[in-house]
Amino acid sequence: MEKRVLGSSGLEVSALGLGCMGMSFSYGSPKDRGEMIGLIRAAVERGVTFFDTAEVYGPYTNEDLLGEALEPVRGQVVIATKFGFNLNPDGSPGWQGVNSRPEKIRTVVEASLRRLRTDVIDLYYQHRVDPAVPIEDVAGAVRDLIAAWKVKHFGMSEAGAETVRRAHAVQPVAALQNEYSLWWRRPEREMMPLMEELGIGFVPYSPLGKGFLTGAMDAGTELAKNDFRSSLPRFTAEARKANQAVVDLLASIGGRLGATPAQVALAWLLAQKPWIVPIPGTTKLHRLDENLGAVTLRLAADDLRELDEAANRIPIVGDRYPEHLEKMTGL
Repeated sequence: MEKRVLGSSGLEVSALGLGCMGMSFSYGSPKDRGEMIGLIRAAVERGVTFFDTAEVYGPYTNEDLLGEALEPVRGQVVIATKFGFNLNPDGSPGWQGVNSRPEKIRTVVEASLRRLRTDVIDLYYQHRVDPAVPIEDVAGAVRDLIAAWKVKHFGMSEAGAETVRRAHAVQPVAALQNEYSLWWRRPEREMMPLMEELGIGFVPYSPLGKGFLTGAMDAGTELAKNDFRSSLPRFTAEARKANQAVVDLLASIGGRLGATPAQVALAWLLAQKPWIVPIPGTTKLHRLDENLGAVTLRLAADDLRELDEAANRIPIVGDRYPEHLEKMTGL
């Protein structure tokens, strides 16, 4: 497996990570725990060293799942998790607003460490910016956790450029996790130049458009009520019908190269910068193998140019999130 370093942090990970959220949260009912442990360990056997979770996924159950799966190989892998929400006190899915107060961070990190069955978290992200807490205070709290050897690196998720710059001045930000794919390219405007300037690695989540860019769904696909995509404007039947043009473009390039749409989408991301490490999620072994095939798929300059030019001519239909969720981002 090819390795990459996240910016100037020195944090080396596999060129593709594994996003574990969907094993426990958001994409319908939680999957069988034993099967997911097997899938995570199969990823390790295939050279994946970078695993992504968060306390809100479940809540809590995804961290616990990852902790059990990776305990036997803890020294071989990099675990990233996230803080920053007030979770429902009854343990039900969802949250009651953001919370990145330093005292909250100091409390939740201990619980995450226990669930992950580890002494230290390799990469600790602020999941969403808390407008009520100065980002300098958040960065300072994580800096203290790093000094206490409870955390190795500080990350941020869906934060804007000025917020990242201010945080980085207090505690260097090793990685930024924002959505990025061929159908969501907003990070190219401000965030990628900033990451290049500051030496911050980029970890794109939803690199396959929450599954849409794989070609596995179309306008006729029925989404379960407990699949959060059913509430997203970009996943209405009408939007999926219009956005099929992006999948068709990926399939066209892939057909020429002997690759699937998902592999082309991931290879395109990997070709953008050497410090980009996508974290596609899956609950299926054959999809894991398909995704990993993207690491060895080399897109020629002509392929990349064709993808860029053709994608720019396709109007993407539907917002990525409803307004109340988009407001939680700093972009």
